[in-house]
Amino acid sequence: MLPPAVSFRSEPLLHPRTLTNVPLVVSVKAVSIIRRRLKEGKTYEDFRKAWYHTVGFGTASTLYTVINAFDPKEIIVIGFVEVDAGQDVRSILRIDVKERLENPLDAVIEPVIGREFGLLVSEDDFSTAGALEYKAPSIGGKETNLTEIAQGLSEAKKLIAEASAGRDSAKAGSRASSQNNL
Repeated sequence: MLPPAVSFRSEPLLHPRTLTNVPLVVSVKAVSIIRRRLKEGKTYEDFRKAWYHTVGFGTASTLYTVINAFDPKEIIVIGFVEVDAGQDVRSILRIDVKERLENPLDAVIEPVIGREFGLLVSEDDFSTAGALEYKAPSIGGKETNLTEIAQGLSEAKKLIAEASAGRDSAKAGSRASSQNNL
């Protein structure tokens, strides 16, 4: 379980401004950066058709797809998935694993995939022209507790590793089953 200030809480907090029982939703944004390389003769549109999810995560999720300017065969997907208090992270991870197993990308991308995962630690707006003063890391105007983020990263790493192992095991079982049917 991720630390309460970072993520999941079974009991609602008192709202800080009103000190009433109006629930304060505490959440965390998980970030993923996935790098894949297109196979020879494959296009971004081939990738998109194979990659596009058929089922949503059931939580605020935004995924940005980037074509690498220095290597147009590399497709980078940067995902931001918000996990609210009390939400089961494993269910979100299971949706993604199920999508990849049901909609494999093997025909479109090379087998080596770069995967990076983390928790959002700060939102910084550098839109203003001119000099900026340093600000401590914060999200939505609330200063980030880096100790709690470190604890959350440890738990996130464990959950992602479990989901990845499950995906790899299911994928290996599927390959073995296909070979046995030949």
